[in-house]
Amino acid sequence: MIDTAALAAVLAPELGAVTIDGLRELTGGASRSTWAFAADSRPLILRIGPPDDVHAGMELEAAALRRAAAAGAPVPHVLTASNSVEPLGNPYLICDFIDGETIARKIARALDDTSRPALLGQCAHALAQIHRADAHGIGLVESDPLTDWRRELDQMGDTTATFEWAFRWLERNRPARTRPVLVHGDFRMGNLIVDFSSETARLAAVLDWELTHVGEAADDLAWFCIRAWRFGAPKELAAGGLGSIDDFVSAYQAGGGVPVDRDTLHWWLVLATLRWGVICRYQYERHRCGQTRSVELAAIGRRVCETEYDLLTLLERT
Repeated sequence: MIDTAALAAVLAPELGAVTIDGLRELTGGASRSTWAFAADSRPLILRIGPPDDVHAGMELEAAALRRAAAAGAPVPHVLTASNSVEPLGNPYLICDFIDGETIARKIARALDDTSRPALLGQCAHALAQIHRADAHGIGLVESDPLTDWRRELDQMGDTTATFEWAFRWLERNRPARTRPVLVHGDFRMGNLIVDFSSETARLAAVLDWELTHVGEAADDLAWFCIRAWRFGAPKELAAGGLGSIDDFVSAYQAGGGVPVDRDTLHWWLVLATLRWGVICRYQYERHRCGQTRSVELAAIGRRVCETEYDLLTLLERT
């Protein structure tokens, strides 16, 4: 449980003396827990979790959020963040609470043929704003996802023929590198807050920046478009279940995003799908080896075959 007195103390430099009310843990968050609370009636969010070698530190995540905000992207306002474990027991980040819906299936059911493409355009514009942000001087590391996910799979000591074929194809067909930008790293339905309080659905905020890094813009674009993140929507709505990939890319470029070559995007879509497959295999491994015994993790492992099917479908056109 979070010590409310300690929580008030870390907020004091920003807000002065405050009273903490209504502290409650929210659902979701695989690597870090999320808590909602009020500081003298101001609704806030606390994200907290142990440090690791995979996710950005809380101070780095906060710096990336502030740079994205300066570029105009819809992100929560950060009050304070620290990598120290001393005040609250683990590194933490505190930001403003933003009302809205994050569950992708609920969002999909609430959209119609007018609001769906409008929201797609807002997502594309937000991503263009993120990619225009200044990524220098805050400690972000440039990442090569192909190398990273090859290493992740090798460390598990297990693979599949489809995964190996995909890696070989990716290595042999890698497009020319593009200008490095600030990459969100997990831009997808489920990490977005959508506000339905007005007549038209509105993208209220882009959340969960723990995988942020410096990389290529197509990394974020492709991740939004893999089949897993359209949650059963037809292939005509391949971009997050909201619209076509062509419409998504067009809106991204209209919003000031970097030019996107479709063959290059296809390469990144193969990599993004492979990445999801490796993640599914990793989640199962956590269960299998006893690190985190969980029926949910075991079930996620069964989705490896889904990603193999998706990879074979994508590679069929090459």
